[in-house]
Amino acid sequence: MTRRIFFTVLWLAFLGYAFLLAPPDRPETVDLIVNLSSGNWEGINPAIIALFNLMGIFPFAYGAMLFADGRGQKIGAWVFAAASFGVGAFAILPYLALRSPNPELEGSMNPFLRFWDSRILGGLLTIAAIALLGFGLSQGNWSDFSQQWQTSRFIHVMSLDFCLLCALVPALLGDDMARRGLNNGKLFWTVSLTPLLGLLLYLSLRPPLEDTAAEVPDVPQSS
Repeated sequence: MTRRIFFTVLWLAFLGYAFLLAPPDRPETVDLIVNLSSGNWEGINPAIIALFNLMGIFPFAYGAMLFADGRGQKIGAWVFAAASFGVGAFAILPYLALRSPNPELEGSMNPFLRFWDSRILGGLLTIAAIALLGFGLSQGNWSDFSQQWQTSRFIHVMSLDFCLLCALVPALLGDDMARRGLNNGKLFWTVSLTPLLGLLLYLSLRPPLEDTAAEVPDVPQSS
C-alpha cells in the first residue's frame, strides 16, 4: 500500500507541477514538436533534438520490462506502454501505482514477448542512445537550452520527464532481474544509478527469459 500511495502522489505532483507551476506554453511549441517529429531539424538546438529523440528510446526500454511484468498483473501493461510513447512518465507512473510485485514470468513465451526480451533490441537502443548523447553533448547550445528550459513548458517538462524516467528504473528492475535468476545487488544499483545507459546495457546483456509454462504430463487413468 505504501508503494501505491508513493507512486500515486508522485504522479499527481508531476501532473500538478507540469500544468500549474512549469513555465507557460510558447506560441511556437506546436511547430517545434511537428518539426522534431518529422525530422525537419534546421535551426533547432541539437541538445533539444537529442533530448526529444532520447525520449523516444525510453518507451522501448521500459517496454522491454513492462510486457513481461504485465503477464502477472490484473491490468494490461500494453495500454501504459503505448501511452508512454506520447507522454513518458505520465503513463509509467500509474502503472507502477497499480501493479503488484511480480518476480516470476506468468505463462509461456510468444513471438511478441521474445521481441521485447531480445538482446538485439537492447543493443540497437544502446547504439542509438550513445549516438544521440554524443550529438547532443558535443553540438548542443547549452546556454540556449538553459534559457528555453526556463521559458518553455515543453522543454521544461520534457527535461523533467527524462530525469524521472531515469529515476523510476529500480521500480521494475528488481522483478525483471528476479525473473532471470539474477540476485546481484551490485548489478541492481549500478544499472539503477547509471542514467539511461545503465538500463540499456542491462537490456543488451541480460539473460533471456525462460519459458516457465508447465507441461502437464500424461498420467494413465486407472479404471
